[in-house]
Amino acid sequence: MQPLEGIRVLSVTVYLAGPFCAMNLARLGAEVIRVEIPGRGDPVRGNGPFAGANGWHDEPQNSNDLSTRFLKRAQGVKSVTLDLKHPQGKEMFLELARSCDVVLENLAPGSMRRLGLGYDEVSQVNSGIVYASISGYGQTGPYAEKPAHDPQIQGMSGLMDINGDADGPPTRVGFYIGDLVTPLFACYSILAALREKDRTGQGQYLDVSMMDTLVSLMFMENLEENIEYGQPLRTGNISRNGPTGLYHASDGDVSLTVTSDEQWARLARALDAPQFLEDPRFESYVTRTANVEEARQQIQAIIGEFTLEEALNRLESHDVPCAQVRTAEQVMNDQHFWDRGSLVPLRHAG
Repeated sequence: MQPLEGIRVLSVTVYLAGPFCAMNLARLGAEVIRVEIPGRGDPVRGNGPFAGANGWHDEPQNSNDLSTRFLKRAQGVKSVTLDLKHPQGKEMFLELARSCDVVLENLAPGSMRRLGLGYDEVSQVNSGIVYASISGYGQTGPYAEKPAHDPQIQGMSGLMDINGDADGPPTRVGFYIGDLVTPLFACYSILAALREKDRTGQGQYLDVSMMDTLVSLMFMENLEENIEYGQPLRTGNISRNGPTGLYHASDGDVSLTVTSDEQWARLARALDAPQFLEDPRFESYVTRTANVEEARQQIQAIIGEFTLEEALNRLESHDVPCAQVRTAEQVMNDQHFWDRGSLVPLRHAG
């Protein structure tokens, strides 16, 4: 039995953040019923590539070809179409909501309320409903009405300001981090609200913001202190914590972490570099951080003489945290992820 078996979710979600939250609830065993727009459904249905019996195509070849983006975000989810602007559609929605535990939506802030299907209306027919709204900036505040997708949230949150090379422009994270992490925050908030409902019988409204999510994650780092003391925030592949970072072997790149004195000593042994332990500039975390450029230059000079395999063998044999920097294609073809179920074949709904 899955943990959310018996839980029913009514989902009015589009694009990525909302559907990903709904999909994760379905993965935990919830029955998820997704309401889509009559005639066209989620706009993502029109985004290629498309997959069907005859393989992948940039354009759909027939009515059975479905968007792979949609397929990835709709795993385990049922779909119905309702015209929520029509009185009968609203009535049917509220009737469905009576038998649900959760309503999830990520339309523009206020959209469901203006349709007469907000938390106040739904809770009148189901006082135990957990009603979660995912949006860019939240349902309240001066930014609430701003249109927003992940790139805008990465910019407004300050994430782009701390990402990229020190002498380069602000840089977007290479995947939709706001669209993918915020739904996980929403999921555990929904689980907590369901637990509270078990105790009290009462539902509640959850306002989950992509902006709040990214800002809260960013400031788990000591950014306040960095800003106060004028330390650079945009450091690229160089860590703010000593010589941790990216290094170049003769035929590939390696990422390594060296923060503690013990790790520094292991690195010195791995690279046959006793001078690392004799240099007073590198005797502690504080001094290594203060002299990070000198430390990095010396590490790079040695690692650059090795092949990637040689560097990894040396570092791993001395328990220095390290890893090859790989391409997405290499990861996709790594059996490790398929064996563990992190990657699975994409299934066509037909």
